[in-house]
Amino acid sequence: MLSIPSNVSVFLCTEATDMRKGFDGLHSMVIQVFERDPLDGHLFLFVNRRRDRLKILWWDRDGMALFYKRLEAGTYQLPSAPDDAEGIEIDATGLALLLNGIDLQSAKRRKRFSRVA
Repeated sequence: MLSIPSNVSVFLCTEATDMRKGFDGLHSMVIQVFERDPLDGHLFLFVNRRRDRLKILWWDRDGMALFYKRLEAGTYQLPSAPDDAEGIEIDATGLALLLNGIDLQSAKRRKRFSRVA
């Protein structure tokens, strides 16, 4: 079970990523795709073309951490994004659903209270 603080955002790259990329290659992609500083402490997700492998890049206050998951069967169901979007932001619940193989299109979010900003 993942426990992500509320101040941490989760960004998903919607374009296929070469999984041979390591820390430096993914660091560059964060800057290009999301136009964000990889050292902000947010999670950045990258999926390969077949959608059976996923990497998460995260700054852990004193160094970069890279998590890698390969599915033995099946694929990741990515959330829908606008055609021109290279990256989107999802919440911690969306990340948990994605990692657990739940189709995000068919999952319904029930009405909850939200403050008007």
